[in-house]
Amino acid sequence: MSVSNIANIFSSWIIPLLILITLLFAHLRGVKVFESFVEGAKEGFVIAVRLIPFLVAMLVAIGLFRDSGAMKLLSEILSPFLNMFGIPLEILPLALMRPVSGSGALAITSDMLYTYGPDSFIGRLASTMQGSTDTTLFVLTVYFGAIGISKIRHTLAVGLIADLSGFLAAIIICKLFFC
Repeated sequence: MSVSNIANIFSSWIIPLLILITLLFAHLRGVKVFESFVEGAKEGFVIAVRLIPFLVAMLVAIGLFRDSGAMKLLSEILSPFLNMFGIPLEILPLALMRPVSGSGALAITSDMLYTYGPDSFIGRLASTMQGSTDTTLFVLTVYFGAIGISKIRHTLAVGLIADLSGFLAAIIICKLFFC
């Protein structure tokens, strides 16, 4: 059995097993799961309403960055470095957008999947990057702003280092599994 087959079997069952284990553990601890879920959903709605102003500000900033040509300029500057390590230049917009916006990164990934195909190296790399990184700047702006945290201390640096680690891990893993 190949590593790819094992990975496919594992990935098919991991989420259902995690949900089942969580529900079973909560039941054994005496947690009223449905009531807790409903209470969390109520709180989530209130938080979502508070997030709207921060979300609008973030979307405007993303639009300005993209429409000003700054993303294209940055891509041109970094292309020699990427070529040196065999990283496809087409993946750079995703690497730049992912820490900023999940929806923007998803749009870029969707375009890559349509253009290059989901089974291409670029398609697999984009999908892996989507799953191995977070929207660090979005989280800091929207969620921290919504709950009133203004001193982020080392959170930005640690978040961006984690994103870079996720990008590098995605590149290494995709080169090992798919090349």
